[in-house]
Amino acid sequence: MNEDRVVLYGVGDLGFRRDNPDSLFTLVLPAFKLADILIGQYEGVFAEKGIPQAHAGTGSPVAPWKASALARAGFNVIGGASNHSLDFGAEAFLESINHLRHIGITVIGGGRNIDEARQPAIIERNGTRVAFLAYCSVLPKGYEARMDRPGAVPLRATTAYEQYDSQPGMPPRVLSFAKQEDLRAMIEDIKKVRPLADVVVVSMHWGIHIIPALIAMYQKEAAHAAIDAGADLILGHHTHILKGIEAYRGKVVFYSLGNFAKDGRRVETIHRDPTWQVLQWELDPEYPLYPYPRDSRKTMIASIIISGKKVQRVSYLPAMINRQSQPEVLHCSDKRSDEVFDYVSWLCSDQRLGTRFYREGDEIVIDTG
Repeated sequence: MNEDRVVLYGVGDLGFRRDNPDSLFTLVLPAFKLADILIGQYEGVFAEKGIPQAHAGTGSPVAPWKASALARAGFNVIGGASNHSLDFGAEAFLESINHLRHIGITVIGGGRNIDEARQPAIIERNGTRVAFLAYCSVLPKGYEARMDRPGAVPLRATTAYEQYDSQPGMPPRVLSFAKQEDLRAMIEDIKKVRPLADVVVVSMHWGIHIIPALIAMYQKEAAHAAIDAGADLILGHHTHILKGIEAYRGKVVFYSLGNFAKDGRRVETIHRDPTWQVLQWELDPEYPLYPYPRDSRKTMIASIIISGKKVQRVSYLPAMINRQSQPEVLHCSDKRSDEVFDYVSWLCSDQRLGTRFYREGDEIVIDTG
């Protein structure tokens, strides 16, 4: 066994309101115990109170004591750059960061100002230093951190519509481009941290939610720019559904790890959600606390083996979310594991990512050759 071997696990969106949040992680704790570093993305804030913003809907901050469930599950790093960062105002956001830090969890991508929000987390395990940075492309206006204002690190994008067929009424081609100011700042962040760490991981809250497979143009632009600048791995989330996986220049991009452990919103409340009003996915009454499309029950744990101070192997553990909103890692003999494998393969094929996979026990290994 390599003395410098480090196991990094990454998961997608987290969020809970139940009174026993630890129960969400019951089925994955055995897997989590194998990780030296565990990173996830929490959607929301832990605060005693806050001032609801327009984007917050009818919700409220999550009681701070519930944050401890993340620590007990083994999380070391939590992404703080999301479209919900400032749902209850700046004070609640900063309170949430402080609560997480108090229980030993490092928050990336958010802070009291843009300089603090850009600060990387560098975690050392077995003599190897792993750096983490976080960005958000789906920020409501005013949620971005500035020199004199709290918020999240922005990686914004612009959208344009191109008519590519002369026939009236045909859908346009949707184009999106990363905002160059934000892209240059991300590149500079990565170049600054590159000499300080052996491995650089970039967390991206981005993408097109709910719609299967579709990856926006700006995502590839940003992911490739991050890797060209020195990033070793991209972990994406936000879309509430799995997206494809790409191997670019020998580095892996998880465009979305999907939902992982989310609950607390009853099915009957989804009808007030603007996204549901447009897309109107089928709701399942057997999942009363999980009002997401059927395919969003498929999820995964990204597994990264670091050895010799380099990423040596990237894979994922197929998982499925049950009626209690609990993710469950699937054994290779479980037909649901094949279901996740086939679905991810289709996602990659649909977006022409050209990704190759092979099974190794319960894991699906990404061919980076």
